[in-house]
Parts: sequence; structure tokens; C-alpha cells
Amino acid sequence: MTPHGRDARAAEEERAAAEEERAVEQALALVGRQSGTPQPAPGRQSGTPQPAPDRQSGTPQPAPDRSGAGEPPSTPAPAAPGMRTGPTPDAPSPGGAEPGGPAPTPPGHHGSPSAHGSSSHAHRAEATDWAAARALADRLGRAAPLAAHRLPLDRALGHVLAEAVVALTDLPSFDTSAMDGWVVAGPGPWAVREGEGLLAGRGSAEPLPDGHALRIATGARLPAEATAVIRSEHAHCDEAKGLLHATRAVVQGQDIRPRGQECRSGDELLPVGTVVTPPVLGLAAAAGYDALVAVPRPRVDVFVLGDELLTAGLPREGLIRDALGPMLAPWLRALGAEVAEPRRLGDDADALRRALVSSDADLILTTGGTAAGPVDHVHPVLAGIGAELLVDGVAVRPGHPMLLARLAEGGPCLVGLPGNPLAAVSGLLTLAEPLLRGLARQPAQDRYSAPVHEEVHGHPYDTRLIPVVHRDDSVVPLHYNGPAMLRGIAAADGLAVVPPGGVRSGTEVEILDLPWASASPWTEGCFT
Repeated sequence: MTPHGRDARAAEEERAAAEEERAVEQALALVGRQSGTPQPAPGRQSGTPQPAPDRQSGTPQPAPDRSGAGEPPSTPAPAAPGMRTGPTPDAPSPGGAEPGGPAPTPPGHHGSPSAHGSSSHAHRAEATDWAAARALADRLGRAAPLAAHRLPLDRALGHVLAEAVVALTDLPSFDTSAMDGWVVAGPGPWAVREGEGLLAGRGSAEPLPDGHALRIATGARLPAEATAVIRSEHAHCDEAKGLLHATRAVVQGQDIRPRGQECRSGDELLPVGTVVTPPVLGLAAAAGYDALVAVPRPRVDVFVLGDELLTAGLPREGLIRDALGPMLAPWLRALGAEVAEPRRLGDDADALRRALVSSDADLILTTGGTAAGPVDHVHPVLAGIGAELLVDGVAVRPGHPMLLARLAEGGPCLVGLPGNPLAAVSGLLTLAEPLLRGLARQPAQDRYSAPVHEEVHGHPYDTRLIPVVHRDDSVVPLHYNGPAMLRGIAAADGLAVVPPGGVRSGTEVEILDLPWASASPWTEGCFT
């Protein structure tokens, strides 16, 4: 495509985006949103696909409907009456910003009424900044009371240490041979002592007099008075005279692992907060441990909402397949959580309330129902049970109608995911992943950046998460990135964090790795 063609395409995409936002604003005004009249809004899985142009790739996407596929710029409606909102003493908002309070003013946006309408700015101001929402979720998880339990080594993999691993003995606990060969005492040549020699696992031998040599195996305990080990390949045995000669110079202490070389009894081997990996298990076993004191895996309940969802077969008659139920449980297990089988509750407010108040999980995830449509019950149910709403909408696309709440003081947290699949992934990475890391006391994900291979269009005001793949030293955006699409994320290595306004080719952006990106072939056991 010529530069002129690219400019024309970009201009057309900008015009289409502006027209879509104006249409949404007009629709919102017509249904009386500003007067508090309930209406369909983002937060449901899409069931009525209507093609609309993809702003980046031109690929047809579902148009705005009750699913939130179009992601209008206004943020979720205010909390229902009676719902507590705002930060809590043990989970202050990042950077001093109040959750649910005004988000940072976008570049070039001065907060004055515009063609979009002043009410749009008021709703946008309620959304929490994306980075602030992630930091709040992490702090909320780490503020939860720390539980600990003792786990046998064969069940401790993937957990985080709640107690330091301290050496229970010297390692090694006695002088051992580092090689197969001959153990000698004093200067050579050495008289060869008869017998089978010293083997690993056998008891201590008699002291070795000066001028004598004895066969020894790797790991065998050295006899008292031994001064060195000569490797088999560096020794010559004159069987006729019964003498051993070294073919290289012998240095005192060579090829001997002295007692306490690795650690002394009482040394701290692994601090609190260490993730238990296979080498950690090996070190703990070598140090004499049969069990480790670790933080339990966070327990997660997943409640799938929506009467329009099928669990098998092809979509039909306005019904669609549930993509989130099969996806979320293994994804959460990949993050180190214990996940119950997802429960499908439909559009039943009473069923949702019963499920929430009876859950004993550390974290509850709901899918869909987070906006203000006629069957979007999450906000009213949370208000009815006195939940504390900490984040009500995040300035990110897709997924801005996500929410974070705490059901009771010291009780479980709830992350409400939008119903559209990629929007739900956005909510998972924005709120659920940092919260789970905090609950499990896992270290925060390492942050890194990579240059984008091509220009990426952004949202005018919000952060945008785009599926990408790594290619050489850069990342390539994937074009199937609409809120209702999974084709892009299924092929992705991670998501690029695109700031408002987009980025030019070659610009470095933050990358959120997916938990299985480095696993090949993929198996669930890689993460648990």
C-alpha cells in the first residue's frame, strides 16, 4: 500500500471512529441514560453479531449491542443505591488517586464540554486508570491475612514459601570424593591397599596412613587423614610393584568436597516469598526437609452469567457458545490458583446472590452482567449484600466495564469480567492476575517493553490492550483484536499496552506475557 493509501485509510478509520462515538452518544441521550433510566450497555457475551469496521485492520467485528462489543466511551453506570464505594484503609489507591475518582486527564483533553457532550466526560471520570487499577488489585491481595500450611515436598511445587528454608545440617555433612579414582594420603608414589575400595553410602573407613592409596567412588565418604583424590584418568597403577603413580601434579584437597562447602547448619538457604520450583524442592530435600511451610493456593469460584449461552454444539436461534467457562478455569490454574468447576447461573439475580453469599473462595469471578442492561444483575446484587465497590470501570479497551469489589470486611474479593471474550481477558490481566499474585504472595510480574513492528491505533482517552507475537527484537500486533474475538489472543505471546492515542512503528510499549508463552508443548502441569 502506498503512503497516500495508508494516510487515506487512517483518515477513514478516524472518521469511522468519530462517527461511531457520536452515534453512541446520541443513542445514550435518546434512552435517557443521564436521567438514570436503565438500558443495555457493555458487559454481556455477544449474541447478535452485526458487522462494523475494525478500526485497526478493517476486519468486520460485532457492532455495539448488549454485549459491549462496541465498547462505547462512557464508563459503567454509578453503583446502585446502598453500595459502598471507594478505597479502604488497607488498600489505598495507587499514587494517591481514589478508586472510582477522576482519572488523569488525557493529553489534549481539558475537561471542558465538547462535541461528545459534557456528560460523557463525567462518566469517563469515574473510570480508574489502568495502571492504578492493577496496582490496587495487587495491594488488595497482599493486604489479605497471610495463611500458611505445611505441605509435603511432592505437593509444594508452585507455592510460595511462608517460612524460610534454613539448613538443618552442613552440606555436605562429611568430606566426600568429587570423582571416581584414588584417595591418597601424603606424598606419592602410594602403596595400593587391597580391597573393593570405598563406595557411596557405605560407612566410614579406617584412617588412611601416609603413603597409601585406596580406590574410591564419587560421593563416598573420605577416610580420616586423606589429603587428595586422584582421578582415575590421572593415575597409573603398577600392579607388579603394588604402587600408584600420579600422571599430573597432586594438590592437597583436590577433588574433595569438604564438609560444609555448600552451607553450614543454620544458614538461610531460601527466604520467605520464594516460589517453589523443582530445584527448590531438590535443595530442600538435600537439606533434610520432608515438608515446606507455604502459602496456600488462592481458591477461585467462577460464575458464568447469561441465558444466551450454550455449553455444546453450534450457535443457533440467537444462542451462542460459552467461550469463557472453558477458558477461565485453566487460565486461572496457570496463574497458580485452585479453581472449582465453573457454575452457570444464567440471568438470575437470586441465584447470583445465593452463589456469592455461600462462596468460601478467596476470589470470585463473574462473567458478563457488569453494565446497566435490564438483565445485568451484578451491580444491584453487590449493592444488596453490602459489598464494597473498589473499582467500577477501568479506562482500558477492550474491557472497560470490569469491576472489583469486596463482599464483606475481610471477606472474599470479586472481579466482575465483561461478557465479551477478549474484554474478559483484559479484565483477567488487569484485575484478577495481580490480585491472585498478591493473595499467593508471588512476586509481581516483571515489567518489560518491546518496540512494535508497525503503527498501532489507540483509543483517544483510554489504554488499549492488543494481542501481539514476538518477532526477532520487536512485537507484531495481531489484527483479530475486537472485544468479542479470541482468534488474536489464541495465537498471541502476550498483550501490548498501548497508551491513549496509539503509537508509531518502532515505539517501545509495555508487554504483558501470557503464562504459557514460554511453555512448549503446553501442559497444565507446567504451571501447577
